[in-house]
Amino acid sequence: MSSILAKKLKVALIQMTSGADKTANLNHAKDFILKALSKEPKIDLTVLPECFNSPYAVTEFANYAEKIPGGESTEFLSSLAKEQKIIIVGGSIPELGDDGKIYNTSVTFDRDGKIIGKHRKAHLFDIDIPGGITFKESVTLTGGDKATTIDLPGFGTIGEGICYDIRFPELAAVAAREKNAFAMVYPGAFNTVTGPLHWHLLARSRAIDNQVYTILCSPSRNLSLNYHAFGHSLVVDPNGNIIAEAGEDEEIVIAELDPELITKTRAGIPVTVQRRFDIYGDWTKKVEPRAI
Repeated sequence: MSSILAKKLKVALIQMTSGADKTANLNHAKDFILKALSKEPKIDLTVLPECFNSPYAVTEFANYAEKIPGGESTEFLSSLAKEQKIIIVGGSIPELGDDGKIYNTSVTFDRDGKIIGKHRKAHLFDIDIPGGITFKESVTLTGGDKATTIDLPGFGTIGEGICYDIRFPELAAVAAREKNAFAMVYPGAFNTVTGPLHWHLLARSRAIDNQVYTILCSPSRNLSLNYHAFGHSLVVDPNGNIIAEAGEDEEIVIAELDPELITKTRAGIPVTVQRRFDIYGDWTKKVEPRAI
């Protein structure tokens, strides 16, 4: 049984704090990526957090929104990927669409700086927890309308979601079952209420559901900001084990994804070939993921 991951992949998660200065945020991200590479030169893929170039605030999304491609953040990451010869999942940034709407969007770049993936957050974070937190992204954001898969040259396919997307298992199922994705990547900014409740549980669940690696990259926790991120960026293996995890502060997390573990996991507990579509159907056949 061959693996859907062609060879071992080394990933670095950049857990960082972003402030009000977009250019400073971009340079901060670059400093962390360079630090990660100095620590481990053989990194293949780096992942940034949700809204890494701006404050995470409904009132600020429009002020930081930019075109993709052509915007400051996109051009910055494209140059960095080309310069360092790494693949970058650019967390997410507020995007100003051609339709005039604002999206929460992640852009992925190959080693030549070319855009190979773009995911617009599909499920907007509109919650109201009594005694906890009220936050409504839909006040300024529009949800995307595509399931996203991205082909990483030389490795295979990943699926992507952003933060709240992880609560909806359908995106991961579509990526894993229809596009043979070996991992799901979620830049995300869970907070200090939702994080302790479900961050680890959801990451492990998506990994176990599909027997793939699951990667979550969070901003660091900074109590001087209005929005307090949970932190704890992590990597979960296909068995649901957390193999690498950050704390709350700024940190670099490095992990290696091994294709052999996917093969062993699926051989030992073969849910991928034991589903009873004759009983409950296969709804993923009705959805076409977007591969860029």
